[in-house]
Amino acid sequence: MLLFSKIFIPKYTKKVKKVKVLICGKGGSGKSSISSLLAKDLLARGYRVLVVDTDESNYGLSTQLGMEDPKPLMDKVGGKGAILNMQLTAYNAGQPIIVLDESWTIDEIPSECVTKKGNLYLMQIGKVHHFEEGCACPMGGLAKDFVCQLDLAPTDVAIIDTEAGTEHLARGVATGVDVVLMVLDPSYESLRLSEKTCAMAGEASKTVYFILNKINDKHAVKMINQLGKTRVIAQIPFDPAIQENGLSGEELNEKVSGIENITEFVIQCSREKQQD
Repeated sequence: MLLFSKIFIPKYTKKVKKVKVLICGKGGSGKSSISSLLAKDLLARGYRVLVVDTDESNYGLSTQLGMEDPKPLMDKVGGKGAILNMQLTAYNAGQPIIVLDESWTIDEIPSECVTKKGNLYLMQIGKVHHFEEGCACPMGGLAKDFVCQLDLAPTDVAIIDTEAGTEHLARGVATGVDVVLMVLDPSYESLRLSEKTCAMAGEASKTVYFILNKINDKHAVKMINQLGKTRVIAQIPFDPAIQENGLSGEELNEKVSGIENITEFVIQCSREKQQD
């Protein structure tokens, strides 16, 4: 039995209201898997969930959700070149770099830019497709503005799945979120990255909480001793079925131990925010 299963997290029956959750971590840590499993757990509890794919180079999230890829939002608002020109013009003029300046609800997202399965919605910001096509700055600017401008209805939850590393923090994507969750696999690289992630998120007055993924008891003790028990909200054991699904390109439908702890933490954070 994993160590975290002994820790009690209060369960609230009041539904989440207007909460945006950012999922980050190093490459291969399981960010997209956790995003998919969390989305489905919230969906099962009666919430409407929007998953925002801001990773410009990963193509597996839609498969894990069992959904088709939507048209990238970047293509709808003019394309990468147009956004880059807009950013450069604003920068050279010493003006704020704003790609989107109006609020969006889930229902106002252009229909071709979102795929839907019941109350589960998926959208993509944009993807890198070609050799030497240049930097991903337009995707980062668009992701930041969209997340900040996203206006959620009561009982909506947005899950923002990011690219590996800390680029989303450098681009300010975390500015508009309520909860920052970092997925760590049992590796030295994850622990090192957690230090940098916490430092950068702290500059935005954001606290980072940790999900230990693909973990066993021995690894859990070592990682919790370094990260701090109060910052670790869930432990997810290594699951061969998830690995097999990932290799086969199949939808994630497994009931995974520990996901409910993440869901309860998100609900708890939302409740505390509403009481502020």
